[in-house]
Amino acid sequence: MLKLSLRVLLVLAIATPSLYSDTVVEEIIARVNNQIITRSDFQHEQQQLKDEAQQQDAARAAEIVAQGEKDVLRGLIDRQLLLEKGKELSITADTELVKRLDDMRKQMKLESMDDLEKAAEAQGVPFEDFKQNMRTEIITQQVIQREVGGRLSVSKEEQQKFYAEHKDQMAQPEEVKLSEILVSTEQAGDDAQKIAAAQAKAEDLQKQLKAGANFDEIAKKESQGPSAAQGGDLGYFKRGTLAKQLEDTTFAV
Repeated sequence: MLKLSLRVLLVLAIATPSLYSDTVVEEIIARVNNQIITRSDFQHEQQQLKDEAQQQDAARAAEIVAQGEKDVLRGLIDRQLLLEKGKELSITADTELVKRLDDMRKQMKLESMDDLEKAAEAQGVPFEDFKQNMRTEIITQQVIQREVGGRLSVSKEEQQKFYAEHKDQMAQPEEVKLSEILVSTEQAGDDAQKIAAAQAKAEDLQKQLKAGANFDEIAKKESQGPSAAQGGDLGYFKRGTLAKQLEDTTFAV
């Protein structure tokens, strides 16, 4: 079992303003051993929870946030304890961080780390913050793996029993991942020749795919839709969110 030294002090008020200034620098809401958790840390985590909930299920975002908010401070405390344990175990994550950043660069088809830095900052994320967040994630994962995973032994019978007892909680709504290659007839108007040419092109692309051509590459090269840059990827769709004809076709596959 992972044992971590914990001394948490919850602080209801902040450092009082200086006698010579009316500006409050930062509010401390918890102290974990020799480290502090500030109001800014807490609010940042809250915002991240809201963003993730919106991406996960926009219709239930408020409900997801309400369920998760009560664990935000506990999560920050746990993270700080894991980081301290990582320091104790001399886990720096330097090598793994470089590897993950390079893997990300390759996936995004970028030429250099400078390009990756520009891509991150173009989305409003300071690259140093981006790297620090990734480093924190690596360290906490490695601490858990080393201190818990290596000692954890669960029999097949225990796994089956746990699944049977929590089956309803683990149930996920049925969903399908869709990708598209769009051959548009928008510019064709009523021109039968142009419409026929578009249909011929669509049929030719379909033949290439059936012959084993890579869908992502074809989509990036030939699709006229907004998803072309992502290889035609449209994301995941739950049953009941698509037009009936499309839903009947996709979920029947």
